Amino acid sequence: MAWLLLVIAGVLEIGWAVGLKYTEGFTRLWPSVLTISAIALSMYLLSVAARTIPIGTAYAVWVGIGAAGTAIVGAAILGEPLGAARGFFLALLLASIIGLKLTAAPASPKVLPSTPDPASDLREDRVP
Repeated sequence: MAWLLLVIAGVLEIGWAVGLKYTEGFTRLWPSVLTISAIALSMYLLSVAARTIPIGTAYAVWVGIGAAGTAIVGAAILGEPLGAARGFFLALLLASIIGLKLTAAPASPKVLPSTPDPASDLREDRVP
């Protein structure tokens, strides 16, 4: 489930990265609203996925999906150039994402130390 959420987060990153072009510097209302919503949801899903996927792996995969996807969408929809060298390096990036997925160990949950209750020093039943 975490990997599915991470992929969705990566796709949303593609959406907000491309959406930035349509906001015209956040001067257009609806493209700006959609872009900001995609940013927030993408970050949230990344944080949920990082509960069980190591953060280094989760972040690298998230960025990789976003970077590769944005370059592909830029070429396919926005007419940006995609030459042989750029295609080769995008393929390397996709291979790296797959490699990170195949070699990822689950994150071990970290238990944070509890904070002492400051009111505990004020209790009457406590003898100094």
